[in-house]
Amino acid sequence: MYTILIVDDSPMIVDVFVAMLERGGYRPIAAYSGNECLEVLEDVRPDLILLDIMMEPMDGWETLENIKMNSSTADVPVMMLTAKQLTPDEAQEYGAYIEDYIMKPTTHRQLYDAIEYVLKRQEKINLDIEEAKSKGTDSNIIEEYERLSKSADVSRRLLKILESTYNLNDSNVKVGENIQQAIESMEMSIKYQEERLEQISKEYFNLKK
Repeated sequence: MYTILIVDDSPMIVDVFVAMLERGGYRPIAAYSGNECLEVLEDVRPDLILLDIMMEPMDGWETLENIKMNSSTADVPVMMLTAKQLTPDEAQEYGAYIEDYIMKPTTHRQLYDAIEYVLKRQEKINLDIEEAKSKGTDSNIIEEYERLSKSADVSRRLLKILESTYNLNDSNVKVGENIQQAIESMEMSIKYQEERLEQISKEYFNLKK
């Protein structure tokens, strides 16, 4: 049974997600602030954290930074679960630290699918890494593969959210130059990550991506 930590400063919202997760067969743990989240992590290692952004006094992004700066919690997967629309700056600054970005409200099925996607992606990466280690693949290449396997996928998912948020596929909608440039920069970064990941997969992992 997977343990999932829910972090939100609204007790009502926490209760809703605790009930949803219990119904889905997960083991939920509740934290009602960023500070309480960090305290819980001193004693408990969850399989995944669902982290709200709009909290006080420590918001979700600051909480995320504290989680990732601590070597004992840096590799705990974090999914942002929030009603706040994603901005290009946030996608670029925090994309490397999160697993997904889910908008509230969400349905049971959407939540379960998102959680299972993250967990199964990590399981696949772990299997690929174990196989590569058994073949004696250089540790630096393995670390790069692990990082890119997640970051390229997350960045692509974040880009889809931005395209939907700013109606980029609608030619009648005009977006600011700064937003357009940020999204184009993100697209270039994703292209590089995916090309490098494909190269590593073929040369060192014998995988087809």
